[in-house]
Amino acid sequence: MDRDHISRLAHAHHPIAAPLDDAAVHRLLESGITREDARVLDLGCGGGEWLVRVLDAYPDVRAEGVDVSEPSLERARTAARGRGVEDRLVLHHADAAEFTTAEPFDLVLSVGAAHAFGGLLETLAAARRHLAPHGRVLIGDGFWAADPTPEAVDMLGALTDLPTTIDRVVNDGWTPIYGHVSTRHELDDYEWSWTGSLASWALDHPDDPSGPDALAAATAHRTEWLHTYREAFGFITLILRPTVG
Repeated sequence: MDRDHISRLAHAHHPIAAPLDDAAVHRLLESGITREDARVLDLGCGGGEWLVRVLDAYPDVRAEGVDVSEPSLERARTAARGRGVEDRLVLHHADAAEFTTAEPFDLVLSVGAAHAFGGLLETLAAARRHLAPHGRVLIGDGFWAADPTPEAVDMLGALTDLPTTIDRVVNDGWTPIYGHVSTRHELDDYEWSWTGSLASWALDHPDDPSGPDALAAATAHRTEWLHTYREAFGFITLILRPTVG
């Protein structure tokens, strides 16, 4: 089973691909949008849920999304069409780290996609290239909420604790103006939704050739989460403004 198909099934009941509930998403977008006719860019937009929500909430906003997955972009097109906002959305099939554009954006998003850029600061550097004067960045990434095991570090990479994460962002020339630390409920809800949706689909489709792969992926992910990183992993989503430059 290919990765796009797994992602589509796993996020069927949690279309925001991050441990954030609807209220948190609403507050973050409200903090990020500072003008009615804002231009919004999502670097690594996946199925476009952030963009569809911001376009639905703000009728004069225009948005663009970038992703390497054409199936994900097609889901974004379908979602935008279903909400009646497709005329204000432009999607680019491209590597978000290499994407260029002539016009700047008032809000640049990248949530849970730092791996595509090589890390948190590299993601911020990419966002800065697209940011209009007085613009804002909405970024989400993981941190260590407790001492991780070596296995967790091997799996999730060189994260730091929350104070160090914020210090790194500030020292890189950014000022946090809003932040949301995902609650244990949000973290668990996201993981249970991810694994449960995938496993449920597999059990509902016993004759589908992809069923065994879907069930195996759900089982492997649940085991890794519960046994390797659940107690140590946290997630922070920030609204940032450039301090310099």
